[in-house]
Amino acid sequence: MAFFSKQQQEPIPEVDTDVWSCSGGDCAGWMRADYSFSDTPACPLCGAEMMSEVRNLPEIK
Repeated sequence: MAFFSKQQQEPIPEVDTDVWSCSGGDCAGWMRADYSFSDTPACPLCGAEMMSEVRNLPEIK
């Protein structure tokens, strides 16, 4: 049985966020820079180097 709410939820604002992105060709791994334990992390999925980039992501408070 499905439940449908009539209340509209507020959209979550998106902000430019620093992330680490995997440089491996077949891997799509990434992580927010604020949650990394290293200054130059390795990809937790494939072990390749990660590159710094900026993505527009939902804001986390």
